Amino acid sequence: MEEKRWDLSPIYPGVDSKEFNDDLAKLKELLSAFKAKLEGKSADIAELVEMDNEMSDISETLGSYAYCNVSVNTTDKAAVNALNKVEELSMDSAVCSTMFCKYVADHKADVDAYCKANPEYRFVFDEIIDESKHQMPKELEELAADLMRSGSDAFERLQETISSSACAELDGEKKTVIQLRALATNPDREIRRKAYEAELKVWKEHEIAFCYALNAIKGTSLSLEKRRNWASPIDRSIAGARISRKTLDALIGTLEKNLPMFRSYLKTKAKLLGLEKCAFYDLFAPVGKVSMNYTFDQAREFVVKQYGAFNPAMGRFAANAFENNWIDPFPRSGKTGGAYDIYMPKIKESRVFANFDGTYDGVSTFAHELGHAWHDHVVSVKPAFLRSYPMTLAETASIFSEFIVFKGAVAEATDEQKVAIIEQFVQGACQVCVDILCRFYFEREVFEKRRDGELMPDEMSEIMIDCQKKTYGDGLDENLLHPYMWAVKGHYYSTGFSFYNYPYAFGQLFGLGLYNRATKEKSDRPFYEKYNELLSLTGQLPAEEVAATAGIDITDPAFWQEGMDIIAAYVKQLEELAEKG
Repeated sequence: MEEKRWDLSPIYPGVDSKEFNDDLAKLKELLSAFKAKLEGKSADIAELVEMDNEMSDISETLGSYAYCNVSVNTTDKAAVNALNKVEELSMDSAVCSTMFCKYVADHKADVDAYCKANPEYRFVFDEIIDESKHQMPKELEELAADLMRSGSDAFERLQETISSSACAELDGEKKTVIQLRALATNPDREIRRKAYEAELKVWKEHEIAFCYALNAIKGTSLSLEKRRNWASPIDRSIAGARISRKTLDALIGTLEKNLPMFRSYLKTKAKLLGLEKCAFYDLFAPVGKVSMNYTFDQAREFVVKQYGAFNPAMGRFAANAFENNWIDPFPRSGKTGGAYDIYMPKIKESRVFANFDGTYDGVSTFAHELGHAWHDHVVSVKPAFLRSYPMTLAETASIFSEFIVFKGAVAEATDEQKVAIIEQFVQGACQVCVDILCRFYFEREVFEKRRDGELMPDEMSEIMIDCQKKTYGDGLDENLLHPYMWAVKGHYYSTGFSFYNYPYAFGQLFGLGLYNRATKEKSDRPFYEKYNELLSLTGQLPAEEVAATAGIDITDPAFWQEGMDIIAAYVKQLEELAEKG
C-alpha cells in the first residue's frame, strides 16, 4: 500500500510541543479554578457553563490528539506518555463533574433563570439534576473513582491484555487469538474450523482469569448502582442512552420478532457456501464468485459521489476530508487494527483512522467513519455542553451514510458482485441485530445471577450457549456454537457502561428507518435538511424528541420494523440470487 498518512499538524506540532503542554497546563488551571468556584458556593451558572465548555473542548482535543498518535504507532513512548498525562487529569475532571452535579441541584432557581434565557440548555440541566439524585456523597464518589483505576479498570485491562497476547499453535505456527479470529473470514472452511478450535483452546486456558475479572466488574456495577439509587444496571444504561424503557422494549421486541428472517438468511448463506448448516465459524465466511477491489482513489471517488448524490454539502465535506488528509487510511507496522472517527474541538475538524485493504468492506468503512465525522461537523457549531450525544444516536449518521454508499454499490454491480455486496450487508445486520440481542440476553442474565454470588466459568459458558440458541436458533449448528464469546467481547468488561450492546441495534435500525423516510417522504424541502436538523439536536434532547423532529415515534414498534423491512428485502434478494446460482 502507498504511504499516505493523516495530517495532525493543524492541531498541535507534536505531543511534546509547547502548544500541547500549554493546553495541558491550562486545563489543569481551569479544573482547579472550576473546583474553587463550586466550593465557594456562589458561582454564576453562566460562568460555570462557559468554563465547562472550555474545559471540555481542551480536554477532548488533548485526548483525541494523543490517542491518534498512539494508535498509529503503539511504540511511540512520547505519545503514550502524553496520553497518560491527559488521563491523569481525568480524576480531577471526575471530581469536578460530581461537584457540578450537586451544585446545579442545589441552585435550581439559578438554573431555571439561566434556562429561561437559554432554553436549549433545559434538557441537559434536567439530566444533570436527575444525575445528582444518583450520586453518593462527594467523598464516596471520589473514592469510587480512585478505586476504579486499581479495581474494575484493572480487570478490564487484564481482559484486553490477555485477549491481545494469548496464543495457540495452528499448523505449526504460533498465532495470537486476534490472528485466529481474523481467519473467520478465510474462504477455506477447513482453515476457519481449525482456527475456531484453536481459539476455543485459548479461551479455555484463560477462562478462570476472564471469569473472575467479569465477576469483579459486574459485582462492582451492582454495588455502585445500588449505592447510587438505581433500580438496576439497565435503568442506568437507559438513562445514559437518553431513551425510555418503552423505547427499549419496542426495539428489543422488534429484534425478537425478526429472528426467523435472520435464520432464513443463515440458511441461504449455508446454501451459498455449499453447506447443510452454518457453524459459528461460518458467520463471516465470504460468499460469491467474484471479489470487488478498489484503489484508494477509486474508494475516495465512490464515497464522495454517493455522499454528494444524497446531499451536495456532504459530498463536498467528504472530498475536503480526503483532500486535506484527515484520513490515515492504510495498515502499517505499529498501527492498531480497526477504524474510528475522532473529533478535535480546537480546530472543529475530525480525523478518521482506517486500515483500508482495497475491498468493498474498506470502502464501506470510509463511508461509516465519515458519517460520524459529518455528524460531528453538524454539531460543531454548538458549545460542548450541547454537543455530546449518546451512543444510541452516535451510530445514526454512520449507518445512514454507510447505507447510502451501499445502495450506490448495488446499483452499479453485476449479479455476481451483488451476491457478495448484499451478503456482506446482511451479514453485518445479522451481527448488529441477532448477535447484539444475544449479548443483551447474556448480560441481563449474568447480572441477575451475579446478585446471588460469583459465577464459575462453566456457568458463564452455559449462559452464553443458551443465549446463542435463543437468538441464532436453527440458523446455526447448535453443536458448533461459541461458548466463550463472553471472554471475547471487551464490552462486557466495562464498569462505566453496562449493556454496551443494544445501542448498536438502535443505530442500525434508526439509520435505516430514517433512510426509509427519506425515500418515501414527499416534500418541497429536501430530506437532508430535516436530517441535518435532527443530527444537530442529538446533544441537547432525549432520543424520543430528536426522532420526533423527523416525525418519528421510536416508542412505536412499527418504526423499528421499517428498518427491519429494508434488511428483509435484501435477504429476499439474496435468496433469489442464490436460486439463480
